[in-house]
Amino acid sequence: MENSKKAEILAKALPYMQQHKGKTVVVKYGGNAMLNQSLKEAVINDLVLMKCIGINLVVVHGGGPEINNLLKRINKESKFINGLRYTDKETMDIVQMVLAGKINKDLTAMIYKKGGKAIGLCGIDGNMLQAKKLEADDDLGLVGEISKVDTDIINSSINGGYIPVISSIALGDDKETVYNINADTAASSIASSLNAEKLILLTDVPGILTDPSDPSTLISQLDLNGIYQLTSGGLLTGGMIPKVKCCSDAIKTGVKRAHIIDGRVQHSLLLELFTDEGIGTMIKQGGINNGIDR
Repeated sequence: MENSKKAEILAKALPYMQQHKGKTVVVKYGGNAMLNQSLKEAVINDLVLMKCIGINLVVVHGGGPEINNLLKRINKESKFINGLRYTDKETMDIVQMVLAGKINKDLTAMIYKKGGKAIGLCGIDGNMLQAKKLEADDDLGLVGEISKVDTDIINSSINGGYIPVISSIALGDDKETVYNINADTAASSIASSLNAEKLILLTDVPGILTDPSDPSTLISQLDLNGIYQLTSGGLLTGGMIPKVKCCSDAIKTGVKRAHIIDGRVQHSLLLELFTDEGIGTMIKQGGINNGIDR
């Protein structure tokens, strides 16, 4: 690429950098971007860059594949009901070990390796995520839904110059039971409680597609009315339904923008945040505009 072209790209990114400086952005990190080493390196680079330009960054992560691998090693079957992991006591011990232990500390170490500052946390720390048992048609065991988010430890970490890296487990209202929390849901609740500017979900799809088999049907921008039309028309299917619900819930509770983007694309975070076109689907309160409004 010619130097003039590189300079032009950087110049076009400047207004977006100025727009996001000092704002809070919550990124849910998961999917293939956590498994592929080159993608993982790109995501960590993006996160450190975002912090360097002054974004108040919060990272929330899951870790389903690694949980599955460890359960398989102890000859325990992974069981899912409507897309959620059935979590008995033994499984919860594995979930806590993998999420709050290995994955959380690996991500924290990678951020330091790239020159950033991070602090690894789980929802139990500082009683950050408080939860109750998720009531569903089928019993899911120790799967919870968040009843309250205490943001003190998150804000203290941000104010200290750190990137909080949070694993999605929570303490029950009884201060004894530990619950497994869906990472998308945790990220949405945290973004709402922080009154974040943006919630970004890294996924394994390009965004919201009207035809899941055709990437060219990507919807670049949607408002809540558009979400309602897609939902009522049955155009949202499978795992996209809960992701869109997390985004719409966040928007309804004060988050300015929610984004569903493809974590399989190198530097997808930078493309979404700092270019006119973006890369995935943006959801907002109402009205669709182009350009800097993204």
